[in-house]
Amino acid sequence: MNAITRRDLLKVASTGCLLTLPGQATTSVLGAARRGVVRGHMTGAQALAETLQQEGVECVYGIPGAQENELWDTFKSRHINYLLVSHEFSAAAMADGYARVTGKPGVLCVVPGPGVTNSLSGMGEALLDSIPMVAIVGDVGNGAHEHAFQVHALDHATLLRPVTKQVISVQTAAEIPHRVREAFQLARAGEPGPVAVIVPYNLFIEAAHVNSGPLEAAASPWDDQEARRAYALLSDRRLRVGIYAGLGCMPYSPMVVHLAELLQAPVATSMAGKGVMPEDHPLAVGWGYGPQGTLTAELAFRQVDLVLAMGVKFGEVSTGFYSLPQHRCLIHVDINPNNLGRVMRTSVSVPADSGMFMSHILDDPDTFRRDPNGRLVESIRQHRCEEARVNGQPGRGMCVDPMAFLLALRRNTSCDVLAFVDVTLSQYWATEVFTATQPRSFFNPTNNQNMGWSIPAAIGAQRVCPGRQTVTITGDGCFLMSAMEIATAGRESLPVKFFVLDNRAYHYMQELQRPAYLRTTATMLANLDYRALAQGWNVAYQEILGHGDMDTRIRGVLSYDGPVLTRVHVDYGRRRVRWLKAARDRYTAGLTRDQRARFLARIGYRALDPMPEND
Repeated sequence: MNAITRRDLLKVASTGCLLTLPGQATTSVLGAARRGVVRGHMTGAQALAETLQQEGVECVYGIPGAQENELWDTFKSRHINYLLVSHEFSAAAMADGYARVTGKPGVLCVVPGPGVTNSLSGMGEALLDSIPMVAIVGDVGNGAHEHAFQVHALDHATLLRPVTKQVISVQTAAEIPHRVREAFQLARAGEPGPVAVIVPYNLFIEAAHVNSGPLEAAASPWDDQEARRAYALLSDRRLRVGIYAGLGCMPYSPMVVHLAELLQAPVATSMAGKGVMPEDHPLAVGWGYGPQGTLTAELAFRQVDLVLAMGVKFGEVSTGFYSLPQHRCLIHVDINPNNLGRVMRTSVSVPADSGMFMSHILDDPDTFRRDPNGRLVESIRQHRCEEARVNGQPGRGMCVDPMAFLLALRRNTSCDVLAFVDVTLSQYWATEVFTATQPRSFFNPTNNQNMGWSIPAAIGAQRVCPGRQTVTITGDGCFLMSAMEIATAGRESLPVKFFVLDNRAYHYMQELQRPAYLRTTATMLANLDYRALAQGWNVAYQEILGHGDMDTRIRGVLSYDGPVLTRVHVDYGRRRVRWLKAARDRYTAGLTRDQRARFLARIGYRALDPMPEND
């Protein structure tokens, strides 16, 4: 057998397919796609179901309805794996979780009207976070015999356009396979994202002759002149390089490691890129490289002359409200040309797939190689140790310090655990200390910040990764947004471990409100009976009320072979959140003189009130 080159691996990775290695008997997804002609006389539902099979879809998430019952019945006849959800937002979040774990487009199937509108937030998350997804949307009937004023007769294409890369409207049963394949191609191509396919329900029962083969992979952008300029900078050994890797590098984790070692470069990641670089590697410095991320990353990048940013957009959340420092030289590489140079001033902007960009360097290593830098490695080690020492000091209080809980959870979970984190204040601590040693193992909703995302996303991932330990870390406010989906885990015996950080408040909002207004508004939550909820959903229950037996209780939860809801009674105390301080400082610096004066006047007036009204 001929040797497999780096470019061969890159080509396979770019298609989102698996490579069959020598000695393996399994059939690759790539091979299945080549055989994947959908041909014959069949109904629209049959044609759509067979196309999903040929695209390698492992699970469809959604809720059937009158307009799609024919399709769901066909799913069962064709043995397509599906998961009934409790709410269509969850269908989108589950498809999102599936896509983040597998690297393949997640699929949801929803009815028109409320099915579509309920799913929009989840699709918006996938769009802003660059997650491939295909939404099969049933529609009201079309044609001369259809009546006016049908139920759910909203303008679905107009609703879906803002939260998708493209909306594809199907007109005939015969075109269904081709149009669905177009959706999968678009979802994967360039910067990934969701694509919607709208199918009038009458087409599901209409029969037609179909003949649709697999589509060619879309071409990736490449600017040879800009790439050469970037390579010239990187080959200058006088420049100390730091790598900032995002989600666009996720398929190429081994290449990022090799590149870092070649350039002797510290590697920081964006929030979404966490895990691209194994965080136990000597050159890994954590996430961010400014005041919002890990202190190790901030200190390491102060010694950097040239930042190589790949597969990142420099979004507001990941940069701490745009608080990253501007370096002398910045090379920005991204597959979407529209993302280049939008936030940071760049020296060179290269529209390219991150893997293709790295492959040219790794194919000519002698041009770029730096001597081993023991001083850098030792400096990173020392900074990590000091950070670990500070983070490991438990907060004072009667309840659980969230940082101590996160460290204990990571101590007791497996190396390949799938960790889903929600939009809590603790998401930033989790990104700092929940060590990810593998790609596609740590997940959070970054750019749309959908509260409640982690519970359904984890369920969607667990459905197709039955052997992987799966945990969620959510707050009590996020819990209220999607808690009913735990009933799905109970019904299906999906062993997700749901950890809820409970302090009966929207603590994130309180931390934003108190410094600016000296009081809180609309942040207090109800005192829930979590044990009764777990019993009603048919899942096991545990409580963690203090530090004394925390590790023992966590191990007990993780060893249980079914879903578990765990309430962690937390007290945030006065532990510093680096992200929050960085974002607040950056926001304050951007205020005008008049705006700052009004804020200070209001604070001065309210400081005289000894009994602020908090709710």
